[in-house]
Amino acid sequence: MSMRFDYATAFSRNIGWLTPTEQALLRGRRIAIAGLGGVGGAHLLTLTRLGIGAFTIADFDHFELHNFNRQVGATLPNLQRPKLDAMAEAARNINPELDLRLFAEAIGSDNIERFLDDVDIYVDSLDFFAVEARRQVFAACARRGIPAITAAPLGMGTAVLTFLPGRMSFEEYFGLEGKPEREQLARFLIGLSPAMLQRGYLVDPSAVNFIERRGPSTPMACDLATGALASDVLKILLGRGKVYAAPWGTHFDAYRNKLVHTWRPGGNRHPLQRLALMVARRILSRSEKLSRPERSAPLPVLDTRVQCVLDLGRWAPSGDNTQPWRFEAVGPLEVIVHGCDTRDHVIYDLFGRASQLALGGLLETLDIAASGEGLRCSCERLANVDDTSPDWHPLFRLQFSEAADDTPHPLLRSIEARCTQRRMMQRTPLDARRKAALDASVGAGFSVIWLEGEQRSAVAKLLFRNAHVRLTTPEAYPVHRDIIEYGVQYSEDRLPDRAVGLDPIGVALMKWAMRSWERVNFLNTYCAGTWLPRIQLDWLPGLFCAAHFMIVADTPPRTLDDRLAAGRAMQRFWLTATQLGLQFQPEMTPLIFASYIREGIPFTGKQASVDSARWLAGEFERLLGADAAARGVYFGRVGFGSVPQSRSTRLPLAKLVLNTTSA
Repeated sequence: MSMRFDYATAFSRNIGWLTPTEQALLRGRRIAIAGLGGVGGAHLLTLTRLGIGAFTIADFDHFELHNFNRQVGATLPNLQRPKLDAMAEAARNINPELDLRLFAEAIGSDNIERFLDDVDIYVDSLDFFAVEARRQVFAACARRGIPAITAAPLGMGTAVLTFLPGRMSFEEYFGLEGKPEREQLARFLIGLSPAMLQRGYLVDPSAVNFIERRGPSTPMACDLATGALASDVLKILLGRGKVYAAPWGTHFDAYRNKLVHTWRPGGNRHPLQRLALMVARRILSRSEKLSRPERSAPLPVLDTRVQCVLDLGRWAPSGDNTQPWRFEAVGPLEVIVHGCDTRDHVIYDLFGRASQLALGGLLETLDIAASGEGLRCSCERLANVDDTSPDWHPLFRLQFSEAADDTPHPLLRSIEARCTQRRMMQRTPLDARRKAALDASVGAGFSVIWLEGEQRSAVAKLLFRNAHVRLTTPEAYPVHRDIIEYGVQYSEDRLPDRAVGLDPIGVALMKWAMRSWERVNFLNTYCAGTWLPRIQLDWLPGLFCAAHFMIVADTPPRTLDDRLAAGRAMQRFWLTATQLGLQFQPEMTPLIFASYIREGIPFTGKQASVDSARWLAGEFERLLGADAAARGVYFGRVGFGSVPQSRSTRLPLAKLVLNTTSA
């Protein structure tokens, strides 16, 4: 049904907080908005709903996919559409009577005066990095006596600065003139946010990079910025309510549950600001050296859907992030997986069994990933090699075809989210629903033994004592030395030091000690060097979790196919835990050392380590039962807790594919 637009009816629900006279006054006001992206589009629509009757808006950009997380106009129908056109249409759909002046070009010295004609307030929504344009617009507003407001979306909050005629100007506050661009950006950031409430929960500093002109954002911050800014606009236009004008500012952070009114006389010349600038320069310089995992580049040999499957499948877990697989592109829909193992140099890869489990996890992940592309993945093992041979390299032929059912696998979205949490979790027990889902996930041929409640203490003691063997055995030292990458948040082929589970003191001590076995042995012998890592990495995590578990096979695994099946069960269990909102950590060394002892295989020349491992194997069997211990394929813990902020990533697909230029 068509209805005639009526201004009074459309904005009648504002009345009460506004008088009818005030609403009529807003109808005759004009606001200029430069930039219609993260906050600008929301500012336009919010102020339109407030009943503002005229806008001058400017933007020269188009909507892109990476705008979707925060920009109100970023929708599929608007992809590649000019932001100016899309947002003007959205505003007119709210109030078709709007008086709009459109600037489809960048605002600069040649059009600033026209842009600000008849404007009552300027709302700054320029990109953070548009320093020069911002300086020019604010200077023009100061000359013309136009109030100007900027509300920065920061983290999950907003910092608002208002510049009123006759008060401190933008330049007087920020002090940008004559400074190099990078310094201007640092000054703008610190000036906007003297309280820096957002800094404490930035989990990925590499997302902030001034050289590449990128930074993180959240939709909550954009919405909060709009609400705060629109409230100041209302107060200025109606002449009622307190407005904090520079050098005063307001910073509200919803994540921190904090509201701070900042006061910086002299702006960035204030002593506190100078100190903050020194810190900001160091942080920004450091962030530019950090790297993040990147999407793989296209590989022409492969069908694009198969490439997506491999790109997702490579996130399968492997011991210490060794990734014992490579892909050979035989054709667009055919791939050979080359398996390998680390038995020749990793004490924890007995006969390559840990690598075989990882390969099973990879194959299961590829099956699940294929469902997301509407494909079916069939797997054929090409060589039945003796898996006790040191040169064991199994081959698997993967052939992809159209799936009869194109419904994505329910675990698909857990593949990239699956990770290892080595720190303490909550002790909240698992509910029956979650345990039932985990029990069912392993599938036919496997079951789950749970160790929970008071049993957690027994497991923690076992892990604590087992860690002494792990940390004092010379043959394990090269593994521990080589698997850690220091000073990084993410590692493509190792474990980042921040993800190990030690506190900063423990990490520093580990880095020093791992330079030589002599240092490790000295600490272990004379300084109780194993106590700190054993407490932080084994005993406390062993106590603080919902439960420990062991996946057991119906019959003891003996062949490669048995272990591949076990790896598939392990991955389904882990992905299901992730889907259920649980954190997860493998605890495989008790199982591995027990296997060495049970099978009479020497793993070290140090007799004390062998004796300790033999005693621990007996404790392990007493805890789980000798029969179950012999059938165990995977041991670990689960629980509720925070997602780790540092993790192992994976090698890019181009480094995992053996041939990228020809089929």
